[in-house]
Amino acid sequence: MLLLVSPDSVEEALVCAKAARHLDIVDVKKPDEGSLGANFPWVIREIRDAVPADKPVSATVGDVPYKPGTVAQAALGAVVSGATYVKVGLYGCTTPDQAVEVMRGVVRAVKDHRPDALVVASGYADAHRIGCVNPLALPDVAHRAGCDAAMLDTAIKDGSRLFDHVPPDRCAEFVRLAHEAGLLAALAGSVRERDLGALTRIGTDIVGVRGAVCERGDRDGGRIQPHLVAAFRAEMDRQARAHAAAVAAAS
Repeated sequence: MLLLVSPDSVEEALVCAKAARHLDIVDVKKPDEGSLGANFPWVIREIRDAVPADKPVSATVGDVPYKPGTVAQAALGAVVSGATYVKVGLYGCTTPDQAVEVMRGVVRAVKDHRPDALVVASGYADAHRIGCVNPLALPDVAHRAGCDAAMLDTAIKDGSRLFDHVPPDRCAEFVRLAHEAGLLAALAGSVRERDLGALTRIGTDIVGVRGAVCERGDRDGGRIQPHLVAAFRAEMDRQARAHAAAVAAAS
């Protein structure tokens, strides 16, 4: 399981650079513009320059409306600015067909510029609260559109968490559907250390965090701390060892 950490500024990215050996992907977002709020192109570029070259940079393009052309241009801006992973929050798409149309435009815009970049179709565990596409439809959406990964996050950051809306057994179904479609499965949404056992057991490929590695657990008012990143990684590794041992014992 890969660890994705989301700084919201160049200063926080420099903090992530200090903890680079404990994380796998540096994710650029702007939390005050939403769950998957897009940051500025120059911030993506500066963060790309600030973190080690071997650490891929992910960038969100926002909690987007159903405007395929607009979103494709935004995605191109992210990859031109240095993002290896381009994430799109399908906030304004109410049907799978709308989501596929948006993501097909993104895939073409991104891959025409950089074929090795990865495109992530992101939905929301709390989709019922905002009226967007069903979370379990995301793997099929991503597959039909030619994406590389399907992701779930939470849209409304009010203290509720991923498993509050999509419990572990349903997240396991999401991961299974993604893997059957040849996609990476990413999960986020106020994930904490206590969730790592379940995330490991269901085969999650990427776990995304911010609040869990910020002081006071505050994604908005707190700052990312290197020792919290290190502690989160240590628990990830512990859970991975425990799961491997359990699988070996069962076989």
